[in-house]
Amino acid sequence: MSVLTRPTEPTLSAHDRVYRGLRNRIMFGQMSPAEQLTLRGVAREFDVSMTPAREAFQRLVAEGALSMSASGRVSTPELSNDRIEELAALRALIEVELASRALPRAHLALIDRLQAINGTIADAISNRDAVGYIRTNLDFHRTLYLRAQAPAMLAMAETVWLQLGPTMRALYGRLRRTEAPQYHRLIIAALKAGDEPGLRLAVRSDVTQGLRLLTG
Repeated sequence: MSVLTRPTEPTLSAHDRVYRGLRNRIMFGQMSPAEQLTLRGVAREFDVSMTPAREAFQRLVAEGALSMSASGRVSTPELSNDRIEELAALRALIEVELASRALPRAHLALIDRLQAINGTIADAISNRDAVGYIRTNLDFHRTLYLRAQAPAMLAMAETVWLQLGPTMRALYGRLRRTEAPQYHRLIIAALKAGDEPGLRLAVRSDVTQGLRLLTG
């Protein structure tokens, strides 16, 4: 009699391990704008050779998550006001459309899940946990947008989040939040009511209002 075994997840390659580790670190605001990285340091940290570290750098540079100077110095980007405004406009365009597409599939279990995540966001804020706040804030948005069933559009949104990660960390320090974002409650209320105009306005406000503080 054969014994059924659970399939094991494929082992990540050295390149993927470095790439995913750095990608999460950047997206979730664990790195500040203009923070420098070295191939040798990253290779040592992830216990890999220089080649997979270099490949991960190249991939992240191509995605706009890292910048490389003419001399080969690699760092997280320090975004200009124009660039922040451009990325905020992209968030508004892409994420409003994702939310609108998600609305017809916004069942009660999704709304309950979003409320639970919002409670986790409040905990991160009360603990002054910047990385936890950014991670759970993005989890709130991703959970909603997954219901849109538009994977290409969601991938575009995540690329924008990646480019904004260090800037979001700087924004968190300026906001000094004491409670979860008010627009999340408006998003949840609009989902409950099936209010598409209200949902679009709440999402647009949520993804742009904070970033405007950095360009003012």
